[in-house]
Amino acid sequence: LAVLVGAGIWGYRSDWKLPSLAGLFGEQKKEKDDWCEEHAVPESVCVECNPALLPAPPTYGWCEKHGVHDCPLDHPDVAQLPKVPRITPQDLDRAARSLAYADRPRNDKDCKLHPRRVQLASDAAAERAGIKTATVAEETIEEGVKAAGEITYDHPLVARLSSRLPGTVWRVVKNLGDPVKRGDVVVVIDAAEVGRTKAEYLQAVAQLDVRSRALQRITSAGAVVSEAKRLELEGAVKEARIRILAAQQALVNLGLPVHAEDLKGLTPEELARRLQFLGLPPALVQGLDPERTTASLLPVRSPLDGVVVSCETVAGEVTDPTKVLQVVADNHEMLLTLDVRQEDAGRMKLGQEVEFRPDGSKGELKGRVNWISTAVDMKTRTLKVHALFPNKDGRLKSNTFGSGMVVTREEKVVVVPNEAIHSDGECSIVFVRDKNYLTPGAPKVFHARSVRLGARTDEATEIIAGVLPGEVVATEGSAVLRGQLLKTSLPD
Repeated sequence: LAVLVGAGIWGYRSDWKLPSLAGLFGEQKKEKDDWCEEHAVPESVCVECNPALLPAPPTYGWCEKHGVHDCPLDHPDVAQLPKVPRITPQDLDRAARSLAYADRPRNDKDCKLHPRRVQLASDAAAERAGIKTATVAEETIEEGVKAAGEITYDHPLVARLSSRLPGTVWRVVKNLGDPVKRGDVVVVIDAAEVGRTKAEYLQAVAQLDVRSRALQRITSAGAVVSEAKRLELEGAVKEARIRILAAQQALVNLGLPVHAEDLKGLTPEELARRLQFLGLPPALVQGLDPERTTASLLPVRSPLDGVVVSCETVAGEVTDPTKVLQVVADNHEMLLTLDVRQEDAGRMKLGQEVEFRPDGSKGELKGRVNWISTAVDMKTRTLKVHALFPNKDGRLKSNTFGSGMVVTREEKVVVVPNEAIHSDGECSIVFVRDKNYLTPGAPKVFHARSVRLGARTDEATEIIAGVLPGEVVATEGSAVLRGQLLKTSLPD
């Protein structure tokens, strides 16, 4: 009861009012008549009540070109800096490029907060309120087109290997996950057509040998033979040579090249033994028995360096040219396919940098645009864009989904921390610290400044116009300043 009675007496004497902003900051009124309730500072030092204590910055009204009030790009004397800064043509061009890049949000021309000032009683009050500051700086910022994407193997770096002839899988040399080099044998097929082609080549070689000897014998003996007989033998020799060339070309078409120079002087038995294991790697031949091994073996070779990413066959399985035996892919470079919105298609250019973050991954990978479709997808109404990503560490996996961004603008711009920006629904503002703030005895004042926003990252936002590098803005805790500003803006 005593506590309730005491609370009632206190409430009656304080008119049942909550503590003011000054109470929040820990300031105590010296005298009720010397306190400015509206601005929460002693009336004797209130710059709003006594403008002579700190004259307000000059006002120039609305800047139609940059969309802010009292534009520092056109009137640098409004900047809270020790000296009036010099605006260069590069500064104006930078703002123009940013405005031309995209439709930036505009401030309301009738925004009433921009010329206002918020005053703190002391540095200690600012510290207790948790107000921190940061210097406006220039940083490189990226802006681009975001789109969902999928990682796959690059099309020229994927080989789907099949047998050139119908047959039976004799041996699987490379298995799933095995690395391969270009020209390595991955599968060996037993195809009867290979044996027939080798036999035709041997027959052609034998016929050429017989007919060449007959022609040589007639020519060297000096015997008198009819012209017709000689022409007949010469024609037979030419026919045998043509049959050899045809059989040789048939073997080449099967991936079994034959060099006639290497086979000269061999006996029929040696020639047959040489053709028996034609095209097979020496390491595989060493373990084979010539008496029990067929001559119909056809090797399937990899046309590129890579890894066996799919193996769909086993020894003894019947196969034909329509069936894929293995898939070999080079995963040192992966392909990203982005589905870009039709309205963003005009910004796409070859060579642009692409940043991609796979789902479930924290880091980003960078690649380059290497292909832009010439047609929009009929169903999704999106544009296909390809980008290549180096993948030497194997981090990227095929069929991985994620989010990507094509960097269409990268420029050094004026930025402020995200927490420095506030909006009242009509305009965006920041609180700029007065240039005399650190002078001993000077009023502790922050100026509300309207700003035009540009690109935004996780930490900072581009300011197209409104503040200049070197000015100091309130960041963390600046919501306290916004609250006081809105409080003093409410109608009576």
